[in-house]
Amino acid sequence: MSRLDSFIRRLTAQRDILNSIADEVKTLDGPVLELGLGNGRTFDHLRELFTDRRIIAFDRAAHAYGPSMPEESNLVLGEIKETARDFIGSGASLAHADIGTGYEDIDAVTLTWLPEIMAGVLASSGLAVSGLPLDHADLDALPLPPGIKDGRYHIYRRK
Repeated sequence: MSRLDSFIRRLTAQRDILNSIADEVKTLDGPVLELGLGNGRTFDHLRELFTDRRIIAFDRAAHAYGPSMPEESNLVLGEIKETARDFIGSGASLAHADIGTGYEDIDAVTLTWLPEIMAGVLASSGLAVSGLPLDHADLDALPLPPGIKDGRYHIYRRK
């Protein structure tokens, strides 16, 4: 599969998962966290899904497309590994992370801290959506929507 086709399938899976859980997230209290703002595509989609919810985005630096940039009070800049720790216990209804690189060695390092942060920021029954698998005792894997290949993207519920 070409890298373009892989990219399209990953983003389609991301969108389809977020759309499939939106109604459930709306029943939960707490902010939505976007770990990895990038150019703001997913942040923008989250704003459309959760119009009445505070959405906090994290990234190393602000490079989002202008209209997809969160306001300053909802943008946390710096190393996500460090800045997101300040939100452990925040009771998020949803935490989304698409910060994988595709390089196994780099992603292996990310997986030494990402599962702990994702589990830690969520409220009980909160949902985690991630491009990387999250192996954590407090997260239960959920089935993917139809048409999404196992391993392409992941959904978890906080115990």
